[in-house]
Amino acid sequence: MRLKEHPILDFPAGREVVFTFDGKELRGIEGEPIAAALHASGVRVLRHSPVSGRARGFFCAIGNCSSCLMTVDGMPNVRVCTEPLKEGMVVETQKGHGHLPID
Repeated sequence: MRLKEHPILDFPAGREVVFTFDGKELRGIEGEPIAAALHASGVRVLRHSPVSGRARGFFCAIGNCSSCLMTVDGMPNVRVCTEPLKEGMVVETQKGHGHLPID
């Protein structure tokens, strides 16, 4: 599910990394947007609207909307369409508006 060829863009080979999404181990390319790695792994719903509960997916892909807000390494409201993937990241579907963990 990953683009490998394009008439204008280049897709340089990157290092494959392991991360978790909602407790499942997935793989992606280091440095690519988290949303791209999720999409390549078949994940189409990134969150649900806190008001209506409707599913939200990969939409603007430039960090302007709120369709891709997720919790990453315990931090809520991360725009995964622009956040680069790193080895060992823990990505979780965000519930509601997101809450910071209290120590």
